[in-house]
Order: sequence, then C-alpha cells, then structure tokens
Amino acid sequence: MHYLTVSLSHKNSDLETREKFTYTDEEKEGCLKRLVQSPSISEAMLLATCNRMEIYVCCSDIEDATNHIMTLLIFKGGMSAEHLKETAEIVDDSSAIHHLFAVASSIDSMVVGETQIAGQLKDAFRFAHERGFATKKMSRALSHAFKCAAKVRNHTDISSKPVSVASVAIGQIKEKIDDLQSKKALVIGVGEMSEICAKHLVSDGVDTYITNRTKQKAQTLAQECNAKVYEFGDLHKAVNEFDIIFTATSATYPIITNDLVEDVAFKRFWFDLAIPRDIELTQRDDIFLFVVDDIQGIVNSNKADREQYVRQAHGIVGRSVVEFFEWLDALNVEPIIKEIYKKADVAVQTETQRAIKKGFIPKEYEAQAQKMAQQAIKRFLHDMTKKMREASHEAKSDTVTGAMQYILNDEHDNIPDQYKHHLKKD
Repeated sequence: MHYLTVSLSHKNSDLETREKFTYTDEEKEGCLKRLVQSPSISEAMLLATCNRMEIYVCCSDIEDATNHIMTLLIFKGGMSAEHLKETAEIVDDSSAIHHLFAVASSIDSMVVGETQIAGQLKDAFRFAHERGFATKKMSRALSHAFKCAAKVRNHTDISSKPVSVASVAIGQIKEKIDDLQSKKALVIGVGEMSEICAKHLVSDGVDTYITNRTKQKAQTLAQECNAKVYEFGDLHKAVNEFDIIFTATSATYPIITNDLVEDVAFKRFWFDLAIPRDIELTQRDDIFLFVVDDIQGIVNSNKADREQYVRQAHGIVGRSVVEFFEWLDALNVEPIIKEIYKKADVAVQTETQRAIKKGFIPKEYEAQAQKMAQQAIKRFLHDMTKKMREASHEAKSDTVTGAMQYILNDEHDNIPDQYKHHLKKD
C-alpha cells in the first residue's frame, strides 16, 4: 500500500490556475467517487482552500493511480496534460506523508503559522470519511499529522502570533486607511475568513455590515460579531455605498462585476479572498482591489520573521514521518504471528524436557512427543492466526494488533517500546 498526493498550491500555480479546481460539495463527492473507481485507489480525500487544491489517496499502484488522478484533473481544469504535469507537485510514500504533515503544521502555508489549515484539513477528512471514501489508512495518516502539528505548535513559536489570510487582509486595510472609524464596511459571506474579518473590523470601530444569500446565517454571524445585516438583494447598491468590501463566498461565478460599478466621490477598498474570485473588475484608480495572491510580499516578510521556527518545525516533521512509518511497521501482523509460534515452540521444548525429567515419557520418545505437541499447537493456533490476518485488513486491526502486542510484550520482543499499544500500569 502506498500514499500518494497531487498538489496545486500557491507554491506551484497562480490564482487563475487554482480557480479551475474549485468544487461544490456535490462536485467534491463526485470527484472522490470517481477517484476510488480506480482499481489502484482504495481511499481518497480532497482538500480545497483559497491557497491549495490537493488530492490524497491510498493506492496499490503509484503510476496507475497518478495517471487516473491526472486524467480527472485534466478534464476538470480543461488544460493540457503537459501543463498540468509541469505545474502539479506529485509525491508518494514518505514524501507524501512529509507533505501532509507539513501542511497540517502550517509550514507549507502561504502565511506560515496560520491557524486555519488544521481545521480545513479536518473538514476535508471528515467529508471523505463520512461518505466512506477515507477509512483506516487515511485515518492513520491524518491522526499522526495532527499529532505532528501539535508538536510543532508546542515546541516552536511558529504560531505565537496567530495569523491567517484574513488577518493579513485586515492588516492591508489598516495600512491603506488612516481614519478607519469613519468608514463603512460590508462583509460578504459567513465563512471562517468572513468571521475573522468582521470581528477585526468591529473591534477597530468600523461600522460593519454582513450579507449572505441565506439571511439567517448573516443574522447569526452579525449577532456574534456585534455587526449589522445588509440585504443580499441590494448588493448592486452596496458596491457604490461602502468604503470597504470584504468577500469570501463559495459562489462559482463573480458576484461583483464592472457593470455594477458607478463613479463615486470616495475611494473604495475591496478584498476578494474567494476561490474562484468573487470580483471581476477592470483596473480602476479609485478602487484598490486585493486578491489572495497579492499577499506574497507580506508572506515573504512573515517567513523571514519565522525562519528559525520554520527550521525547528521541519525537524519535527521529519522525525514524525520516520516515527509514523516505524509505527506502521510495528502494526504488521506477520511478526506478531511469528512471535506467537516462537513462544509456542519454546513452551513445547520446555514441557517436553519437564515430562522426560518427571518420567512421564521415556527419553527415546522425545522427538515424537515434541512433534505431537507442535502439531497440536499448530492446529490450535490455525484459526486464531487466520482471523488475525483477516482482521489486519479491517478498521479494527489497530485494536487487534495492539492487544496482541500487549499479550506478547516481554523483554524478548523486537517491537520498539514507543510504538507498542501497551496498557498503562496502575
């Protein structure tokens, strides 16, 4: 079994390319369904954020699985196979796990140390898991990825000043506008980025409104943020009334276009953090338009400030990857079965010698007695070990393996102690 990842992110593709790989929930489910239709792919997960679209799979044949994924992406993005292969990052096995751990730890993010990616990764796994596309193998990888991320947070200061794409956008607002409290802002959408932005704006004394296609959701967020609600149907008026507009919706097409824009007597500041973009606008001197990829300069500064912590984090990620594969090796049921038979053989030898010493059997029957005992042991263990092999392919395998490791645990076994599922002693 192999792990395989295909990634299109801010590191290897521009905003225009990433916009071609956005998914509604229905499209996401359809993509996952088509992924596991490949005989080489057993599990799949899709992560889509404003900065990345990544497909994670567990597969039996890396080349076949890669070709299957690329075929789906070529169809989705409407681009040539050559261009996609040149653009996408394709990694497998230890490199794929390293990539996953780095993503979870936020050291692969555009804004290093940002706090949103862990939640986005959990949501992506939950979506795939609840629909049966990601089970035991993907769960193992994600569980260890989050443990790695926790180590990075606890042992470095990479997240000492929590940041996000939304908070960077807020920073841009403060740089561009001196008298924030005199401005009026509209937040379009009710997602996590919208919430972060709205709370920042309100705390800075900005007259803040929230709008959304579903008014009830806008009312809920407005109440949480101490903001006001704006009718989504009046969006065509808002573009010419508000000084600041922040938008991060899941719309599949632009909701603000040139035909809505009128000349006004004040300068407008628009922040579009949606993928695909919510705003389609010809460049104008009276409107400052900020999109996701515009934060690169800020990002470079962010990376320089955190370089020491990033190096420490990479070390933690590297060690965590090694530990993960050692842990997987320790879960292999075959060494455990071998150990069971070894212990049984030792028991046969011991009991044969004891029987001879006690006079239960003559010395000349030692070989026959041992053979009979060994055959009895094999017959007794046959069904048990068969069920262990069968269980190793099921979701409960970790529990079964852990129990057997505990039963067999003594000073003679060769399983590294930190990877045993032994029970804590009272």
